[in-house]
Amino acid sequence: MDSELRLLLEEDGADAERVDTLTGHLRRELAQLDVEAVRPLPAREAPPATRGLDAATVGGILVTLGPADNGVAAVVTAIRGWLARTPGPARTVRVELGGDVLELSQASADQQDRLVELFLSRHPTAS
Repeated sequence: MDSELRLLLEEDGADAERVDTLTGHLRRELAQLDVEAVRPLPAREAPPATRGLDAATVGGILVTLGPADNGVAAVVTAIRGWLARTPGPARTVRVELGGDVLELSQASADQQDRLVELFLSRHPTAS
């Protein structure tokens, strides 16, 4: 069963160009996984009378998991590793699957382990 993960990367104090660069790095790393596709989230039309880019357009990634049994777990593990290896200002990657949200940040490993286990337990067929 194919599933889609919607990811949103944010970094404290970062401008759109910096977030775009970081998103590109993470997207390339996720593309190395056994997933069907990794691409930018489709741009949404800006509301009337507003300017600028939608934040999800710049920091958004759409991951199509495909048939692999461990798709969600592999993506979450890769994101956690990427966050741990990339020093700098506080970063958060928001992972959404079917309306369920997991926010990964530079929190302690124990805290993230508990959150990841809970998230994956709610999506057994997509993990």
